Amino acid sequence: MDLDAVADELYALRPEEFTSARASAVAAARTAGDRELATRIGALRKPSLAAWVSNLLVRSRPGEVEPLLRLGEGLRRAHQDLDGAQLRELSRRQHALIRALSLQARQLAAQAGHPISESVQREVENTLHAVLADPAAAEAWATGRLAKPLSAAVGFPAVAAGARARAGGSAPDEGDSARGEPVKGRQANDRQAKDQQAKDRQVKAQQVKDRKAEEQRRRRLTEARREAEAADRELRTVREAAADADRAAQAAKEDVERLQRRVDDLAAELERARGEHQQARFAERTAREQARTADRRVREASRRATAAAARLERLASTDS
Repeated sequence: MDLDAVADELYALRPEEFTSARASAVAAARTAGDRELATRIGALRKPSLAAWVSNLLVRSRPGEVEPLLRLGEGLRRAHQDLDGAQLRELSRRQHALIRALSLQARQLAAQAGHPISESVQREVENTLHAVLADPAAAEAWATGRLAKPLSAAVGFPAVAAGARARAGGSAPDEGDSARGEPVKGRQANDRQAKDQQAKDRQVKAQQVKDRKAEEQRRRRLTEARREAEAADRELRTVREAAADADRAAQAAKEDVERLQRRVDDLAAELERARGEHQQARFAERTAREQARTADRRVREASRRATAAAARLERLASTDS
């Protein structure tokens, strides 16, 4: 986690999401033990609505950034060179481009669920004017991390008056002609200064380009890390699910084996019960036969006893 990556993520959010996301990032930095980073993240300001719309324009229309930056360089060079014709052409392009970009910004804001008022749109236009006038403002705008709109007060007032004078065809000052060589010396110095300024602008432009490339690389790296972490979490989840499934399968196998043993035991017990049942039925039939035989014997013995008693009685009567 680094400040640039966190700032990129925060300023890409909707305004209502900024504060909670910043608090989460601060907490994450503290958890990671980086208190300095947590403090710097906590110092990031929530963007105003106009600043958010300006950031949205940069992030949603990256192809529009470079033309505006080139136009700003051309305008500043024309002011420095006091080129009236070029100033008029570039000024015409300036007004057309700023109007088109501000309308795009308003449309993007409405699509994102935040329609803006005329006053907010004017703040966006002022920011674009500042981008054209000031290289530092242009560099800040191109990052897409503005916390407040830029001031359009920055402009070209000193050289603009001279440019208008040249454009109007005013005659050169007689004192300049009288000074001769010193004037040429100053012109040479001015040209050297302009060349140096052009080199400085090229260096700054390259720095902006390098910074944007580095920011893009960091965003890609952050995204790749997130994807790797998500894939790792998914792998752990799948492995845990597979382990749970293996444990469930083993438990089911053990249940099947236990129940099979129970079935085998019950089958053996049923077989024994059937044998005992057959033996009991046989014993019952035998007992019934024996009971019937005994009953017959009892009846026969009873008849013999009755007959013997009658014979005895007869014999006793005869003896008397």
